[in-house]
Amino acid sequence: MNSREIALFAIGPIGAAALSLCMLPLVAWFYSVEDIGRIAMLQVMVNFCLLLFSLGLDQAYVREYYESENKPGLLKSVFLPGFLLLVLGGGVCLFEPSFLAESLFSLDSVMMSFLVVLCFIASFVSRFLSLVLRMQGRGVAFSIGQILPKMLFLMIMSGYVLFSYGFEFYYLLIAHVFSAVFLTVVYAYLTYKDVSLAYKQKINLGKLKSMLHFGAPLIMGGAAFWGLTTMDRLFLRSYSNFEELGIYSMATNFAAAGLILQSIFSTVWAPIVYKWAAEGVDASKIHRVTEHLLAVVVFLFVIAGLGSWVVTFILPEGYREVRYLLVACMAYPLFYTLSETTVVGIGVSRKSGYSMLASTVAVSINFTGNYLLVPVYGAAGAAISTAFSFWVFLICRTELSCLVWRQAPRFKLYVMTLVCLILSFGSTFYSEKGSGLMILAWGVMGLVAVWSFRGSIALLVNQVVYFKK
Repeated sequence: MNSREIALFAIGPIGAAALSLCMLPLVAWFYSVEDIGRIAMLQVMVNFCLLLFSLGLDQAYVREYYESENKPGLLKSVFLPGFLLLVLGGGVCLFEPSFLAESLFSLDSVMMSFLVVLCFIASFVSRFLSLVLRMQGRGVAFSIGQILPKMLFLMIMSGYVLFSYGFEFYYLLIAHVFSAVFLTVVYAYLTYKDVSLAYKQKINLGKLKSMLHFGAPLIMGGAAFWGLTTMDRLFLRSYSNFEELGIYSMATNFAAAGLILQSIFSTVWAPIVYKWAAEGVDASKIHRVTEHLLAVVVFLFVIAGLGSWVVTFILPEGYREVRYLLVACMAYPLFYTLSETTVVGIGVSRKSGYSMLASTVAVSINFTGNYLLVPVYGAAGAAISTAFSFWVFLICRTELSCLVWRQAPRFKLYVMTLVCLILSFGSTFYSEKGSGLMILAWGVMGLVAVWSFRGSIALLVNQVVYFKK
């Protein structure tokens, strides 16, 4: 995949993130902090359903795609088992009609429970259809699918504001669910031929069994990873209130730069690296990618550390704490994205059980950190606990990959990420009283990064010049 193809895939995440940045202030000004917290709980459960009901077969699809001679049959085999289980599980939940609404939102509403189930199903279908576009290298189609639902959500929100209507949580939920369903429709249209061919195929039970064997450890690993990414919100929900949860959720949403990087890299990296592995490409090529990505991660930390104060000008007074949480909240998408390059050995060697081990270690640390810190520090405690846990997650994935595959240079990786982690803690706890000192610290870090990654900067300049030509 060349730079132009990567750029086509990047249009979607960048455009979606830009639209999200437009939506966040709009939602913050017209909906309560508690409603933002409730939407955060919906997102937590959507992610849980994707991780649990995919049965690890979404990752098996990516792993087997280039080696499969029957790609439509492969799609049907990985999609159907989890989809049937999800529909069955959703039906069971609706036997107690208001169960989901009461559990997630502390609201008694049958219609909200129905909307939640619909959101689960739409998100699941979209997940697998997006994989088809990714693996086929259809960057334009993938980007269209990323941007259109965000545009629709923004239009709905603008309509609410224009007509001074719909400022209750129920209408905010409708907008989210309608956008998820619309995304499914868009992806179904873009992959119509692939879905039609897949529908006519018979499931290869032998192949499905081998893929379930590959994906089974990923189910536990996925559950552990879900806990790692959502434990902060669950502890805030249990030990604090929807207001603290809403502030924390707004901070994580504003970590848009890190989310852009995660989305772009996760989209293009898996197809590339498994294709390289099939072709027997030298591992040093992967090490160079890690070096360049480390540079991007460090510079994004520096930019966030220097510019987090900007959010105070676009959010209501009730979100003042967001600026102090922003840098630490970026640790999750940035460290996770970086670990995607260092963990490649586990995927190539098909020893997926080691992924579960890394997630289990990190989630244990996150549980302990949230248990100790959230009751005392609230959202700040959740932010630093999650940030530290993802740094440990990065270390574990890297070391385990080196153990099962090949050794890789990693001293610079560990030192630079540790410094960013420490400075993010400083931004969380000391920026209010010592903002000048923290800006100075991030400025020095930026100068060090320019010198340390001068090779990556030179490559970027060359790529920009080539792309213009």
